[in-house]
Amino acid sequence: MYCAELKKIVEVFHLENILPEINLEKRCITRREVNRPALQLAGFYERFDNDRLQIIGRVEHSFLDSLTPEKRREAICYLFEYHIPCLIVCKNLEIFPEMIEYGRKYDVPIFRTTQTTTDFAAEIIFWLRKELADRVMMHGVLVDIYGEGVLIIGPSGIGKSEAALELIKRGHRLIADDAVEIKKIADRTLIGTCPELIRYLIELRGIGLINVKELFGISAVKWEKSIDLIIKLQAWDGLAGSFDRLGLDEEYIEILGNKVLCNTIPIRPGRNVAVICESAAIANRQKKMGQHTAKELAQRLEQNKKG
Repeated sequence: MYCAELKKIVEVFHLENILPEINLEKRCITRREVNRPALQLAGFYERFDNDRLQIIGRVEHSFLDSLTPEKRREAICYLFEYHIPCLIVCKNLEIFPEMIEYGRKYDVPIFRTTQTTTDFAAEIIFWLRKELADRVMMHGVLVDIYGEGVLIIGPSGIGKSEAALELIKRGHRLIADDAVEIKKIADRTLIGTCPELIRYLIELRGIGLINVKELFGISAVKWEKSIDLIIKLQAWDGLAGSFDRLGLDEEYIEILGNKVLCNTIPIRPGRNVAVICESAAIANRQKKMGQHTAKELAQRLEQNKKG
């Protein structure tokens, strides 16, 4: 199980810490979802997910403000008794004295933001999904080619890093070489990034390590990218019939339950792998836009037979 440090959330979202005396070290959020405790403040605690990040917006704040001091104290007390990980008040709303009292009593951090509740909830959910996403490490090279995240895989020594270097020289951007960390942030979205230790580095046999950021500039690298296409490099063994010639039969590779289109490219001396990768990325964009050249040719052939 992954966790998002509460201290990091405060820094990323510039939250005002109402109770700075509470130590935030080793405090983590482990749930991707957030909760607005409107029903809980009204007294309904069945199925209450107390381990979620709790957000108070205009509706919850107005409800508390409408209560008598005794009822408000009781409602806030019940909420904090569940030892929620933290409470975040949006729109720079007033912090009720009862919140500070029970926050100190139950050691629950309280924060405040100037953002609207809807905007903050959307941003924090997206951020938590990335931080707490299921992930896997794959051997390969991830490059941004014409806006398409292309993961190049294949056996060691087949030329993945050399192809990536040529792509960088042609104006494309490197995300990761050798080790690609892949996170599943949605049912159809995989995000690839690079481990901090080897970020911006490429290994070239016979030369060693080179720093792409220093050699080609900041425009040649990127922090992360969605994985839209996989290119599998495979040594040419003379069996031309084993490779798809038209592109009608689509191959997929499953990563964390998501299927990603894969193009298997035969490699032999003299083939320009970088140009092939560029063409594959462009073709993948065309398919997304509804243009499938192989299927259009098949339709023409079928019409020609009927004619």
